[in-house]
Amino acid sequence: MTAPIYVMRAAGPGDIAGFLQLREIAGAGFTSLMLDDDQMLKKLELSQTSFASDTQGPGAERYFIALEHIETGALAGCCGVKATIGEVPPFFNFRMIREAQSSAPANRRFDMDVLIGVNDFTGCSEVGSLFVRPEHRAAGVGRALAQCRYMLMATAPHRFRDQVVSELRGVVSPEGVSPFWEAIGRHFFRMDFAEADKLSATTDNQFILDLMPQHPIYIDLLPEDARAVIGKCHRDGEGARKLLGWEGFSFSNVIDIFDGGPLVSAPRDHIRTKRESRLVRVNAGANLEGAKRALIAVPRLKDYRCVSARVAINGDTHTVDGDTLKALGLQDGDEALIWIDNAH
Repeated sequence: MTAPIYVMRAAGPGDIAGFLQLREIAGAGFTSLMLDDDQMLKKLELSQTSFASDTQGPGAERYFIALEHIETGALAGCCGVKATIGEVPPFFNFRMIREAQSSAPANRRFDMDVLIGVNDFTGCSEVGSLFVRPEHRAAGVGRALAQCRYMLMATAPHRFRDQVVSELRGVVSPEGVSPFWEAIGRHFFRMDFAEADKLSATTDNQFILDLMPQHPIYIDLLPEDARAVIGKCHRDGEGARKLLGWEGFSFSNVIDIFDGGPLVSAPRDHIRTKRESRLVRVNAGANLEGAKRALIAVPRLKDYRCVSARVAINGDTHTVDGDTLKALGLQDGDEALIWIDNAH
């Protein structure tokens, strides 16, 4: 059996060089990496502090996870979990609602879709920041990286909110033009999409509260190209949307205020990977006949590490190879959090 190729672990200031490289590769549309060098370092410091914290409830913690290529030590990707959103900075969106219009004298009855500004997801946890370098996108790496966020939640559920949300990037052209922004945002914010996107990544978002539309917007009054992208995600995000759907996230008619991309949410304890994970003892062994693909994680948030590996199950005995234990920093017979992929 082969050793794990990657380990997913807590990111910290020591990863700064790798994250600056990720920023260049991901490009301007990847908001959570759109930070200058000092801001990126502060983000990594906050991650390190969050993992080391003894807090017993969800607060301002930001857990940033590094995907490390074990053989080279290179940073191959990242993902993240925010314990609480919407307090600082505020978290605003548009909700789509349907208004019934009718007139007996005119013999007309129809529905009109309207956008209204909301902060419905204030006080939720958020998963996001999922990115894998192109040369590492193979063999389920992105899926495992996405799932490791829910394994993290399973290590200490009380440190995350009951409801979890995820933003998906909306439709933006290769040139950085958002049809939704051009139809709405530009008129209220009087700036380019790229400038607004950068401000949202690097400020406390007070500018959104100051300038966002204060009254409902009738969707039928928008240009056709803007209407067509409401609730649609960028083609590069289709895979992420499918994974979120598989986990149990659903779209609840809430969209991003800038690009119109969908927001999906799920109850924390209903998320499939979190719900199906189990705490077991793992033993080292060479005979992994009939082994299944699994995610295996250290069951302590402070020491969090997770790998995709093979595990042989015989009754209550869970056997993995020595390299898997080494990658996790575990010993033979230690407890581990495990999720079994019964489809493979």
